[in-house]
Amino acid sequence: MSHRADARCLEGNTHERSIMTEKRTRVVVIGGGYAGTLAANHLRLRDDVDITLINPRPQFVERIRLHQLVADSGSATVDYATLLGEGIRLVVDAAERIDTASRTVALASGDTVAYDYLIYAVGSTGAVPADVPGAAEFAYPIAELEYAQRLRTALDELHADAPVTVVGAGLTGTETAAELAEQGRNVTLVCGGRLLPSLSQQGRRSAAKWLRKRGVKILEADVVTEVRQHAVVFADGAVRPSALTVWTAGFGVPDLAARSGLRTDAVGRLLTDETLTSVDDPRIVAAGDSASPSGVPLRMSCQSASQLGPQAANTVLSRIAGTEPAAMQYGFAGSNVSLGRRAAVIQFARQDDTAVRFYIPGRLGAAIKEAVCKGTVWGIRRESRKPGSSFWFKGGPRPEPNVTSTTSGPSTVTSRMRTVS
Repeated sequence: MSHRADARCLEGNTHERSIMTEKRTRVVVIGGGYAGTLAANHLRLRDDVDITLINPRPQFVERIRLHQLVADSGSATVDYATLLGEGIRLVVDAAERIDTASRTVALASGDTVAYDYLIYAVGSTGAVPADVPGAAEFAYPIAELEYAQRLRTALDELHADAPVTVVGAGLTGTETAAELAEQGRNVTLVCGGRLLPSLSQQGRRSAAKWLRKRGVKILEADVVTEVRQHAVVFADGAVRPSALTVWTAGFGVPDLAARSGLRTDAVGRLLTDETLTSVDDPRIVAAGDSASPSGVPLRMSCQSASQLGPQAANTVLSRIAGTEPAAMQYGFAGSNVSLGRRAAVIQFARQDDTAVRFYIPGRLGAAIKEAVCKGTVWGIRRESRKPGSSFWFKGGPRPEPNVTSTTSGPSTVTSRMRTVS
């Protein structure tokens, strides 16, 4: 054999060994909601990444449709097989602890999953206050699939004209009250303040008119201080009958980060810098409702989760490539609230999430709202087929970044705001 042939053979063997020993990066995404599924799909921009998605349920939950599930007017789950790109491994299990030293995630089943980088996207959940007597025992939250299913079963057992109280008049509470009222239920909506505070005065007035027309009793200033099995008690001592009480006032987040020794904000969201990187560990990146960038988190919503998910993935991809990750960018377009199946209010807003006067009500609003709901799932599917197709708005105000992913001491957050351009 010639020296040239020997060289070709050596080159071939070296190439084969290079392929066999090619280092692949393991990225684990905890949480299969809007942020987590988009992040997992976006990571497929690199073909040398092994992606594992850990989620406690075998199906994707459309949180923005849970009120429909409660009222039996629509489904709220989607098969992950239709949402996740090729090669993504789905592990149906609950994450119990993140061990940053060994870079492993301990699961409820007793198994562990190793990672090189981790995206923390555990989302949010309903928060029933411990300081309201009877709330934890008798009130029904709605923010998770199992809660919504339990509530639907309880409603099925009620007489059609039994009094139902919905506590909390944000988007979720109002949508739930509207769905039930459209079915002829006897509904009282307790606001504890203003109805739909994220809407403009004109948008709130339109929603209130629709609700009252369908018999919903709106109690704007009243505050529930106790929940009983068949009644609610108000701050002024008044007692109203309530065969079933739905609690939608407030959200919380899972305590996985805190249990894992990672720093969080007061609510429990993982504290990160402006690249969404944990202030404690550069290999952990957060997205969605469970992220607290610079201690100034975005509004908990599908809208913000859908923008942060792919950007969290970009931060991981930058670190794999050895480049500096970009600061997060975002902007809000508005908010929307469905009023049953045949009406809605589409509220437009500035990029900083403050409402403007313009809104779209009625049937046209309902059509737009349905298109938005379908569009969120469509966007995840598009990202699964074409990684990198996600987009996000720009221009939302952020604090001047002064928290870095390598901070070892207590973090500080500036109060001075800037506009991302």
